[in-house]
Amino acid sequence: MSSTAAGDPRAEPLTSAEIAERAGVSVSTVSKVINGRSDVAPDTRARVEDVIRRHGHLRQKRRAGGPAPLLELVFRQTRDAYAIEVINGVQRVAREHRLAVVLSELQGRHTPDQGWVEQVLARRPTGVISVFAVLTDAQSGQLRSRGIPFVLVDPGGEPAHASPSVGATNWGGGLSATRHLLGIGHRRVAVITGPDHSMASRARLDGYRTALDTAGIAADPALVRTGDFTTEGGLAHARALLRLPEPPTAVFACNDAQALGVYLAAAEAGLRIPDELSVVGFDDLPPAQWTVPPLTTVRQPLTEMAATAATMVLTLAGGRVPAQPRVELATELVVRASTAPPGG
Repeated sequence: MSSTAAGDPRAEPLTSAEIAERAGVSVSTVSKVINGRSDVAPDTRARVEDVIRRHGHLRQKRRAGGPAPLLELVFRQTRDAYAIEVINGVQRVAREHRLAVVLSELQGRHTPDQGWVEQVLARRPTGVISVFAVLTDAQSGQLRSRGIPFVLVDPGGEPAHASPSVGATNWGGGLSATRHLLGIGHRRVAVITGPDHSMASRARLDGYRTALDTAGIAADPALVRTGDFTTEGGLAHARALLRLPEPPTAVFACNDAQALGVYLAAAEAGLRIPDELSVVGFDDLPPAQWTVPPLTTVRQPLTEMAATAATMVLTLAGGRVPAQPRVELATELVVRASTAPPGG
């Protein structure tokens, strides 16, 4: 027999009609799946996706020119300087390759909805970069089956199927922030984390705990607060911490926004930073230099992370495998004027 086995990389891609025949569905159903329409039963969609994954899809001639010269950049939310740093990194790489950048926001959701998937499949970008959001298995499969590579930046949860991703050394950053405070004499060091579901938040908290443990200091559960990476959340938790019978002398806020909330709570309580309360943040966004006093924080190289993700997605789009599917860039403690030994 001269036929090529299913799944063989030498096999010719199938037309919509051939996919429909193999999956036992109509051509119109195949078209709906290819275009990301939501009005297809899950088991039917799975059958069609499986055929496309194994054989590929022979597109119409009007699509023969390849993907659109776009990079799709999707954020969970775009309301702060964090997003600007990421956009700058992606645009830097996009300009080098004469690509445009399409920006979309999930209005705070951690996973995109089907409408977003339909829009991406219709635009057919060169690649997708998802920031602090994780695609579901089904969404990952849809993009892969259409040959649209994607890379995650600072994923909020565990990536599906070991999806390529770029992050920072969050554990090391939490360790260095806490060790800095311990090294200048603080013993009651509080931490305001991010959400429990955030991988970065958990890693920073683990770094905090490791620093205490290696210093022989028992972690006080009253000093550990689960935040939400917002200034409002940082303010609420700092108020509660400062009302404790034995309040902390220092606070490690797991991002700069929450550190600003700590500043506001300290001002309300009539406490001077750093004379009566030391504060460390995480991110080193530009506003960290403008606070009064300037914020000691852990620098997360967001622009470099975004540029690395964009380069990685272009590598995938070119049919090559990145040297590393998971890249972690180094964090660095930047000491400014918001930390001092306890008691001034």
